[in-house]
Amino acid sequence: MKSYKTPINSPLELLGYAALLIVFCSSSVFAAEASDTMYNTVKAKLARGEQVVGGTVSTADLNVYCAMANAGFDFLWIEMQHSPLTYQEVATMIRACPGPAVPFIRVPDANEGDIQKAVDIGALGVIVPMVDTVEKIENAITYAKYPPIGKRSQGGGQYRTLWGSNYRQTANDNIMIVAMVENPAGVEIADQIAGLEEVDVVFVASTDLGSFTGLRQGDVNYEAMVTAIKEATLNAGKYVAGPLAWKDTRDGYSFFQGPPESVLITNGARLTLEGSTMQREPAGVAPIEGSEGP
Repeated sequence: MKSYKTPINSPLELLGYAALLIVFCSSSVFAAEASDTMYNTVKAKLARGEQVVGGTVSTADLNVYCAMANAGFDFLWIEMQHSPLTYQEVATMIRACPGPAVPFIRVPDANEGDIQKAVDIGALGVIVPMVDTVEKIENAITYAKYPPIGKRSQGGGQYRTLWGSNYRQTANDNIMIVAMVENPAGVEIADQIAGLEEVDVVFVASTDLGSFTGLRQGDVNYEAMVTAIKEATLNAGKYVAGPLAWKDTRDGYSFFQGPPESVLITNGARLTLEGSTMQREPAGVAPIEGSEGP
């Protein structure tokens, strides 16, 4: 098969092609320009008094991740505490589809290595599990934030490619810290956790509160713990988080963890098999192959 190439007749023409390539690449990057100071759309939406919902991702499959990123979620809860995901895999996932859903990472622990890797690969939210000491969440803040707030070192990473050339100047205002309260020890210090200036969200871990206490939702003692966390958080002027099931049943919550991709795939399959009418084409018209995406 013969190959055809468009000849480049002069250095000026070559320069023109290069300029077009630069414009194309610049327009295709989901990064904030230098003039933008707020590119964490989750933080901006919460500040407007709106609720946010994140879908949970625990697979490294890029097709699944990008489908989730474009499905309508405000953020993606990238699960690195209870999954075998590596930082290299997650870096590739975020680079492939940094939005519209903003990447948040639940780190395995609040140590320097986990926190700095998470933000270096582009996470705009750090979700810290099992916060039952003030020191633990203070460590997360220290390693997620640049001086003068914290001690994050200025290492390499893809953060600038994703979020703009002024990332160093804007990161502290855009990176959110989410503290998860999962046991009675955390409940006892909820006011201290929420009272830390750099903590944005306190998450009421519904399942683990039950696991650590043996109590079920609805039990008076269980509900007393949930209320204590919520009131301490709201009194500190911070946002309260919980499972998506609580979105329309409990007041005061703004930030929700949605279901994982496996549940969404199962539910989607059931809707399809039940003959759901949620499709672009009129009833009885099959979609064109390759057009199923967003």
